[in-house]
Amino acid sequence: MTCAVDIIVFDAYAIMTLLEDEPGAAIINDLLVDENTEILMSDVNLGEVYYILLRRNGKSAAEEVIENVLLEETIKIEEAQWGRIKSAAEIKAGGSLSYPDAFALSLAREFQAKLVTGYPEIQAIAAKAAVEIIWLG
Repeated sequence: MTCAVDIIVFDAYAIMTLLEDEPGAAIINDLLVDENTEILMSDVNLGEVYYILLRRNGKSAAEEVIENVLLEETIKIEEAQWGRIKSAAEIKAGGSLSYPDAFALSLAREFQAKLVTGYPEIQAIAAKAAVEIIWLG
């Protein structure tokens, strides 16, 4: 008997919540150890984590975190191919999201996945994009 797998998408907020042990970090930890959960993340959102850490903590710290995320077997990094870029651009054109947020929302919509975030801008537009949110805020 096989169990259904839940597909979850992390955005930069999810990773930063875990790194900074903010409210919601326990939710992230639970998802990372849940064997019935497949976690996806856009490489654009991983780039967002990198630039946030680079700005706050410097290159060495940013490189270390990105390396650890890339080594994390439970997170699959999805590349921004043209179809995904186009979908994110269409979402971005229709709302007040940041470009990386549009990638997270687009990826969740593509895989009919729940999006883990605490960004209010995503929460405001998620229903319009037919994406369920796991709220960290």
